[in-house]
Amino acid sequence: MSLHPPRTPLLQSRLPNVGTTIFTVMSALAAEHKAVNLGQGFPDFDCDPALVDAVTKAMQAGHNQYPPMPGVPALRQAMADKMLALYGLRCDPGTEITVTAGATQAILTALLAVVHPGDEVIVLEPCYDSYVPNIELAGGVPVRVPLTPGTFRPDFDRIAAAMTPRTRAILINSPHNPSGTVWSAADMQRLQDLLAPTDVLLISDEVYEHMVFDGQQHQSAARFPGLAARAFIVSSFGKTYHVTGWKVGTVVAPAALTAEFRKVHQFNVFTVNTPMQHALAAYMANPAPYLELSAFYQRKRDLFCEGLANTRFRMLAGEGTYFQCVDISGLAVPERDLPDGDFCQWLTREIGVAAIPLSAFYGNGFDQRVVRFCFAKKDDTLREALKRLARL
Repeated sequence: MSLHPPRTPLLQSRLPNVGTTIFTVMSALAAEHKAVNLGQGFPDFDCDPALVDAVTKAMQAGHNQYPPMPGVPALRQAMADKMLALYGLRCDPGTEITVTAGATQAILTALLAVVHPGDEVIVLEPCYDSYVPNIELAGGVPVRVPLTPGTFRPDFDRIAAAMTPRTRAILINSPHNPSGTVWSAADMQRLQDLLAPTDVLLISDEVYEHMVFDGQQHQSAARFPGLAARAFIVSSFGKTYHVTGWKVGTVVAPAALTAEFRKVHQFNVFTVNTPMQHALAAYMANPAPYLELSAFYQRKRDLFCEGLANTRFRMLAGEGTYFQCVDISGLAVPERDLPDGDFCQWLTREIGVAAIPLSAFYGNGFDQRVVRFCFAKKDDTLREALKRLARL
């Protein structure tokens, strides 16, 4: 018998600055106080029953073992058809499309595939919380460039100034979480011109591609030959079909980039849920669900914003996604002067509505007196939240 008690070895964290995410904190607080959770970005309504039926049929048809490592061929073909129809990009489903375990895995895998220790990767803040830890896990150096405060439009002079011989990639997101800003064709053209003389790669997070409002058009990197030739284009079935828990996405990239992507993909996830891939492939035969998604979410945005118009919140432009950002500085409550994170906790406890502080999307916690609501909720959920927010 050992004379020494069991001992857990000491280790050096790969992510020493990462703790519990704000989304987990706010969702737990919302549950504790029975608040309406407009914080974390997922629907509280069901997907189309036909999609669930398609999964059942796939299981009953015996599609329950490992699929091919890059993904079920029918689903990759359906994605190739969509990319051509919507964006004019002709891609080979055999060598240029990979099915992933959601967009977060896709982004991490792309970074692990191309970033070497010491390489710099430009991220535009505010940004989704996985980007910087993903870069660090790959051994890269995140270079944070702020989007223009207030409008959250890209500042290409600052992006150009951040580029060095060590820049390996730039990570962009449009429609943008958390701000709801949508990049224009001119923005994408400017980026294409900026990157043209370089070997900088592009990771284009386009998970909200089908949520663009007021007659605008999603400007995918796929539309721009100079960007498509250097891009990993990331999409999400979870966001598009209201099944975020399925964790299925895709990456479209040129064959040479896809080959490197798949080298990592085969060892960090290998492959993705088989029956759901077959179900999605069958469901995509009808494009109406994703073609009609912008109108579906625009109606929810308008319902929510009409209600907020009766409060002292100042709404920022919401051009896409299912998020609405608001300025809290005009509220007639003393708590408006709290740091935005503390304000969101107060709002959850005392008003009964959970939101996310925009500062959580910045490395330095930049507080602009702005918080983010998610309106991917049932109409009754939104009305109940608006009823409570009317107290402000």
